[in-house]
Amino acid sequence: MAEKNKLVLDTRELTDGFFEDTRLLGIMAPIKGYQFCWHLNNSIGLDFRINDIEIKVIKKKRDYFFSVYEYRVPTGSLEHFIYDNQFDGEYLLPEFKHFDFLWLMKGDEVNDDTLQETIQTIRSINSVQLVAELSIEQIKNKENLVF
Repeated sequence: MAEKNKLVLDTRELTDGFFEDTRLLGIMAPIKGYQFCWHLNNSIGLDFRINDIEIKVIKKKRDYFFSVYEYRVPTGSLEHFIYDNQFDGEYLLPEFKHFDFLWLMKGDEVNDDTLQETIQTIRSINSVQLVAELSIEQIKNKENLVF
């Protein structure tokens, strides 16, 4: 019997590169993504916009689409991405299903003081119940955040 050759794309290097110099927050806030971003834009003075890119995950022979909101700091290379972690009962990162949103900061260093200020500001939003920094090493499905 002839053995079929299967080519598998190894995305580890790409994924590892994507997560260099990143900080990640998990946020529990039972509101819609656009509402959460509106609160952030008004309380922090950022300008999050919905990204044209949606993350598509196929589970159980079905497509799930997760929105991504983006803000690029105009005076540097820091980028902020907020991912909806839930769509129609499925999760972008199932290991963090208690979080509604994931906030990824990348492209420039975010020091601990700045991160703590951001966390405190997020906590001041009425609908936010929990904010926690997540370790990239805790993520089992890293490739779901790469676009």
